[in-house]
Amino acid sequence: MAEQIFMMDRVEYYYAADNRVFKNLSLSIQKGDSICIMGANGSGKSTLLKILCALAFPTGGKFEAFGQEINEARMQNESLARDYHRRVGFIFQNSDAQLFTTRVWDEIAFGPLQLGLSQEEVTTRVEDLLKMLNINHLRDRSPYRLSGGEKKKVAVASVLALNPEVLILDEPSSGLDPKTQRWLLELISQLIRMGRTIITSTHNLVLAHAISTRALVLSEQHEMIYDGATRDVLENRELLMAVNLIDEYCHIHGEAEHIHQYNHG
Repeated sequence: MAEQIFMMDRVEYYYAADNRVFKNLSLSIQKGDSICIMGANGSGKSTLLKILCALAFPTGGKFEAFGQEINEARMQNESLARDYHRRVGFIFQNSDAQLFTTRVWDEIAFGPLQLGLSQEEVTTRVEDLLKMLNINHLRDRSPYRLSGGEKKKVAVASVLALNPEVLILDEPSSGLDPKTQRWLLELISQLIRMGRTIITSTHNLVLAHAISTRALVLSEQHEMIYDGATRDVLENRELLMAVNLIDEYCHIHGEAEHIHQYNHG
């Protein structure tokens, strides 16, 4: 039986007393799962990811990760928080939210240095990632002077430098050109083959089909209305229309490789 990584039991989350996002949200995620969280904008995808990353905390119910309950009080422990964020890597939708140094090499090295690794180990990790992601030519560039696709690659490298067990991506294909989207898809597929647990939020149905075997679908009322095989939900036109992921003009061929606009999000 696969090891359980995350468990939510009747989780509630409120932004304010009168602004509820989730109520009675329950799910379990196992080691090695490749999951897409699907839903239109405003359905709660990003909030769910932030809870999984311990960047936000439930206001009710229980959230466990790696066999321990995770809440705001426990994450005040600096050692526990550091270990958690090493094990769970988060790639923001907007790469600018992650990049803050003046050189790409230093950006990738920052996380491992915070872990207290030796300079030799840090150098090895950075050089390996520059080569693996084919971004060696960017090593001395300023992250702020990169294209959107280049920024995404550096943001991914800075997270992978921590060697996380779980990689969480928020709308990773948003704003990327087709070539960079293909690069990202191939990288995620490679990480899945390596046994990493991958959780991606998206309203891109083609991406969901390509990188996940399991889909969690959130309605615009912030309710999880589907948890099952990605292949099956992509064939469920009625459900996709109900959650505003497609409209009546969308038609799907075969196994969803050719999903035509209009996709909402």
